[in-house]
Amino acid sequence: MQHILEFLYKWTFKAFGNESFSEFTSTAILGLAILIFAVIVFYVTRLVLISITRRLSKRTKTEWDDILIKHKIFQGISHFLPAIIIYFFSGFGSVYYPSLQEFIKTLCNIYFLGTGLFVINAFLSSLNEIYNKSFPAAKERPIAGFIQLLKIFLYFIGLLVLIAIIFNKELGTLFAGLGAAAAILILVFKDSILGFVASIQISMNNMVKIGDWLEMPSKNADGEVIEINLTTVKVKNWDKTISNLPTYSLISESFINWKGMEESGGRRIKRSIYIDMTSVKFCTQEMLEKFQKFMLIKDYVAKKQQEIEEFNASLKIPPKEHFNGRRQTNLGIFRKYLEAYLHNNQNINDKLTFLIRHLQPTEKGIPIEIYVFSNDTRWANYEAIQADIFDHVLAVLPEFELRVFQNPSGADILKLRNE
Repeated sequence: MQHILEFLYKWTFKAFGNESFSEFTSTAILGLAILIFAVIVFYVTRLVLISITRRLSKRTKTEWDDILIKHKIFQGISHFLPAIIIYFFSGFGSVYYPSLQEFIKTLCNIYFLGTGLFVINAFLSSLNEIYNKSFPAAKERPIAGFIQLLKIFLYFIGLLVLIAIIFNKELGTLFAGLGAAAAILILVFKDSILGFVASIQISMNNMVKIGDWLEMPSKNADGEVIEINLTTVKVKNWDKTISNLPTYSLISESFINWKGMEESGGRRIKRSIYIDMTSVKFCTQEMLEKFQKFMLIKDYVAKKQQEIEEFNASLKIPPKEHFNGRRQTNLGIFRKYLEAYLHNNQNINDKLTFLIRHLQPTEKGIPIEIYVFSNDTRWANYEAIQADIFDHVLAVLPEFELRVFQNPSGADILKLRNE
């Protein structure tokens, strides 16, 4: 290399006759030649690497090689060779400019560092995508948070190395000085630290995974989890908006995960109708005969009536003194009708909790609560099933001579005036 430099020096000195200019010109020409050679090597290397890897990826059935190409890992690797060439020939101008070699080596080290960070970052991104696409457990235990933490750690170490290269300091000295800056680092990376801890807890306890239906009223989030990373959990709400929740909020605040409901095969229907208590009464013989025409409860009404008559007869209670014995009520028979109706409803999962019950009477009447589970957990179908049930309940109530309570409206008051 020195022979080439001397030849260029003599040639330029002969042409221009200026010593300083000849030193600068010969050094610049040789440096430019090395740079051009390095660039040519870079493009050739990149072309060869990309060509080989793409041909290999087409021949293989695995998807991981396509992912590596997608994230440009091999393009990043091709940057190392020109940097090595320039570093190797960094002393080309040290005869005339002794400090030039150290300057070029510093630039090459920075270039090495940037290329290394790019390759490692691309590899981590590829690793996350390969894991998500190749392993079924990825949906339940995503590693995006851990990958992001590794990237933050990578960039932090890269920053320290860059400072060490620029100021020519030992890396150990920089690490020793981190103790004083620990409090500042904690403040800067507070969300990342909290998110990392929360990610571990969420993953280990299997609290939330991608695809779960999550509801967090405090954050106005109600929808499907589409992403879990180090600092945020993305929820696609049912109105198609996106809520970004801090990951640590899933640990510090309460939320509802509806996944258990979806996996159980049933979705709860819990709703009450208020019966006007003044419409509750003992059943007359005519009412009992009418109720025995209902296919769902005819056997129950007949059997219950026989049981009551036998009981009253054992106590010698006259049939007309209904207040001294047992009698069926229209509300009791209505409850049994609801039970039979829902047991025969193919949309109800009767293997789960099944209750038709009285609640505490209020000023609005006596609540009859239906507490059952539909066998279809899809929202639209669930609402349709629930609506059909209560449409039927409200329509059939008058057949039992019962009335639904509702506050009087203007039409009710007008009707009373006209009467």
